Amino acid sequence: MKNMKKILCAVLSLVMVLCMAACGGDTSAETETPSDSAASGKIAEIQEKGQLVLGTASGYPPFEFVSMENNGEVIGIDVELAQAIADKLGVELVVQDMPFGELIMNLNSGVCDIVIAGLPETPERAEMADFSMIYVNDEQTIIVRAEDADKYTSLEDFEGKTVDVELGASSETVAREELPGATVNALSLIADCFTELSQGKCDAVVTGMVVGKQYVVNNSAYAELADIDFVNKDKPTQACIAKGAPEFLELVNEVIKENQDNGNFDKWIDQYSAQASKEAQS
Repeated sequence: MKNMKKILCAVLSLVMVLCMAACGGDTSAETETPSDSAASGKIAEIQEKGQLVLGTASGYPPFEFVSMENNGEVIGIDVELAQAIADKLGVELVVQDMPFGELIMNLNSGVCDIVIAGLPETPERAEMADFSMIYVNDEQTIIVRAEDADKYTSLEDFEGKTVDVELGASSETVAREELPGATVNALSLIADCFTELSQGKCDAVVTGMVVGKQYVVNNSAYAELADIDFVNKDKPTQACIAKGAPEFLELVNEVIKENQDNGNFDKWIDQYSAQASKEAQS
C-alpha cells in the first residue's frame, strides 16, 4: 500500500511538472508579440489614416510646379508618381509643398510620409532616409543669360562669378566642388535662382537639365551651356522614406518599375513640360 502511494505521488508530481511546463510555454507564446516589420506598420498607418502625404518642393518644372490652370495645385512628374503610389495603397494623396532644404527633416518628423522632389541619394542623405530606385536619370547643367552665353566655354570661365543653386540640391554640391573660383549662392527655391539670374544678381544657375531646359524654353532670355560638362554631371532622381520601412520601400520601387515599364514616365515628362511651358507663356 505504501508503495502504491509512493507511485501515485510520483505520477502526480510528474503530471504537475508537465502541466507547468506546458503552461509556461503557452504563456510565452501568448505574451510574445508577432514581429510586424516597421514597413508593415508604415503601410498600415497610411492606410488607417486614408492618406499618403507627399513632401515636395514646387518651382521645379516639369517635376513639380504650381499650376494656375489647376487652381494653384502643385502638379508634375513627381506628383503623378506619388498619386500612383497612393492608388496602390488605396488612399488619398495629400501634397505638402515646402522648401527643398526642409524635406528630409520634415519626413523624419512625420510631417510627410514620402519625399519625391527630384532628389538624388547621397552618402549624407542615406544616413537620414532610405532611397528608392532611380526613376528618371538627369544631368547637371548651367543656365546663363542668353546675352552672356558666348562668354563661357569652360568651367574655369566662372572664376569670380556668382552662381545660384537650390539649397541642399545635388547641384549645390557639384557647383561648390567643380566651380571653386565662383561664389556659390544657395537659395531655398529654384525659382528664386532664376529670378536673380534675370535681374542680374547672379551670373548663372546650376540645376538639373530637365528643369533647366524648361526655364530656357519658357524664357528666351536664358540659355543653356550644353557644351560645358561637369565631371560629376549625373543627377538621378529618387523618392525617399523614413528609415526602417523596407516593405513600404519595396512597394514604392514596385510602382516606379511599373511606370517605367509602361512608359508613363516618358509620357509625364512630355505632358508636364508642355503644361509648364503653356502656363509660363499665358
